[in-house]
Amino acid sequence: MPKKLVSDELWKLVEPLLPNHEPTPKGGRPRISDRAALTGIIFVLKTGIPWEDLPQEMGCGSGMTCWRRLRDWQEAGVWEKLHHIILQNLHDTKKIDWSRACIDGSVIQAKRGANSQDPTP
Repeated sequence: MPKKLVSDELWKLVEPLLPNHEPTPKGGRPRISDRAALTGIIFVLKTGIPWEDLPQEMGCGSGMTCWRRLRDWQEAGVWEKLHHIILQNLHDTKKIDWSRACIDGSVIQAKRGANSQDPTP
């Protein structure tokens, strides 16, 4: 049996961060579970396939469904919160060496940089 893309351990971290979904009074198609959508998201991001090529046999819904969940969860701040939780967990278990961390200099203004944006020579 292939390895699950969303382990129980990962799901325990992600599930509390997800926004609640209110069913619409009109009804409609049954909603794909959040765990199945997360599996589809991870599969697409891991393999690099286009969203529309997500295999239906995986039971993750359509690629558009997974893409919408990715977008909605991004807007809800799920990924940033998850990133902080994982970093805190790595720090608490001493599995991250902060002495090797660095700041990306591309977001820091140069000391002698121009105040206005000049055309690149």
